[in-house]
Amino acid sequence: MTLIKLLIFISSLLLFTSVSEAKKRCKPLLEKLHNIQAMQRSGYSSPRGLSLRAREDKARDKWWQCEQGAKNKKKTKSKGKKSSKNKSSYSKTAYKKTPAGTPFKTNNVIVIKSKYQGNKKQAWLKFYQQPTQCNRPKSLAVFASCSENKQVQRINFEQEYE
Repeated sequence: MTLIKLLIFISSLLLFTSVSEAKKRCKPLLEKLHNIQAMQRSGYSSPRGLSLRAREDKARDKWWQCEQGAKNKKKTKSKGKKSSKNKSSYSKTAYKKTPAGTPFKTNNVIVIKSKYQGNKKQAWLKFYQQPTQCNRPKSLAVFASCSENKQVQRINFEQEYE
């Protein structure tokens, strides 16, 4: 009986020790991943963002392989060829720059319906008088007052139109 307890104790000790050793071995990789993620949270340009994303993916893969206990495969490079694996997994096709005048990634029609249709809309356009300061509001307060003004005019229009 004591022999069984001793075997269980030794096996559990070896098991937990190997897990804690694996955690210690993978900790620098996890710290590197966290550092890259911290850099992503700060401001950066678009090319820098792509570079950081590629570095994050690579660091996450290394950390995950370490956590799972996967053995690293040795990479053999031929001296004559340049490896295309250095490039980000996010190719330029995934991040196409949209040409000017096409802000959306869809060709579908965008339908915007106004509050009024037909004759009532024409009457509203004749009724509504937008203040000059509302053409290009300079502050949030001016924008809010313009919005309130429009609501007041809409209520007055509703009462008169009926």
